[in-house]
Amino acid sequence: MAQHALDGLERSCKAAGDWARIAPAGAGIELMEAAFAGHAFDRHRHDVYAIGVTLYGVQEFACRGALRASTAGRVLVIHPDEPHDGHAGTAAGFGYRMVYVAPELVRQALAPGGACLPFVAEVTVDDPFLARVINSAFEHFPQALDGLAGDQLVLDLAEGLQRHDRAPGRTRTAAGAGGRMDRVRDFLDANLGRVVGSAELERVGGVDRFALARQFRAHCGTSPYRYLTMRRLEAAKRMILKGRTLAETAAACGFADQAHLTRQFKAAFGVPPGRFRRLVGA
Repeated sequence: MAQHALDGLERSCKAAGDWARIAPAGAGIELMEAAFAGHAFDRHRHDVYAIGVTLYGVQEFACRGALRASTAGRVLVIHPDEPHDGHAGTAAGFGYRMVYVAPELVRQALAPGGACLPFVAEVTVDDPFLARVINSAFEHFPQALDGLAGDQLVLDLAEGLQRHDRAPGRTRTAAGAGGRMDRVRDFLDANLGRVVGSAELERVGGVDRFALARQFRAHCGTSPYRYLTMRRLEAAKRMILKGRTLAETAAACGFADQAHLTRQFKAAFGVPPGRFRRLVGA
């Protein structure tokens, strides 16, 4: 990205205060651009890969038991289910771009028919290629990526992650489990609005609940429960972006009440739904 464009973004971010912009989500891909002057997010965790680039300032966050810092041009990689938070490291604040990618897309890009999730040992890396890939995805932001652009983005990110993996294949699913776990994931996607029992998943997956939990995590990067909760929260986020009330959002997305939605939302995204609404201007 050209330096004059970064300079312009930095000026606009400082003028506008804390904000976030999110492109319409594609199939397993979401783009977000944000800026914060101080505290950004409380401790939370996603069930997707969060791969971002710091645009300016010092982006600090606690992850894997240590305080991390990313500066302009550096890439940060948060793996599925890794707890982390976020805040500015200096009074100047920071801006960044983030691509959220479903782990099953990363696995498919690297090993069609297999199940291999890369693990990057360094939380922040100096990788100009990955930085260019991320920035190029924002060329028409906040428009959604078209299908071919999304496919290329996933492939480039997956190959970039794999280059930083010191032990590729460490999370390979047991032989033959990939198809079964795909069926389990599809079943969960089709039943977001109701309670799903372990016995149901055992029938769909063809293995006992403990083997299923292990295989699902290796295949999808998280547990079946977390996967189901996150899909409900993604649906809730889309409703909030459309201006729906929290009460009706909670009811439509399978949460017991608004308080239940608020607790789960903050645990997943680091901010309560009310602050999220203010950040995105919904």
